[in-house]
Amino acid sequence: MAKFEEGLRYSESHEYIRVEGEYGFVGISDYAQHALGNVVYVDMPEVDDEVTAGEEFGAVESVKAASDLISPVSGTVVEVNEALEDKPELLNEDAFANWIIKVQLSDKSELENLMDAKAYEAFCAE
Repeated sequence: MAKFEEGLRYSESHEYIRVEGEYGFVGISDYAQHALGNVVYVDMPEVDDEVTAGEEFGAVESVKAASDLISPVSGTVVEVNEALEDKPELLNEDAFANWIIKVQLSDKSELENLMDAKAYEAFCAE
């Protein structure tokens, strides 16, 4: 059964963001990693790349499927989770502990377009 972590914001494309000050940590939800199955590869942007809310920034590949990663916010990539390059299966072990990119937010008001945990859980149940 998927976990829905409180305090995060979620997109309809199953990414989450955990905001800390002017930064956001973006990853895939626990629901998404369950749906994908065993993750075998994560395609990530480079540091200093710009991401735009609602646009693709990478992909996650599993034994079952490949899925585009859609940014929930706009901003500049300040860090990528390099551990995922060697161990993409970390997303299966704990999707919330293993974020994919850290972004410097360019427009915090975009967060208002995302769901809280309760709304996202209801969205996933549909």
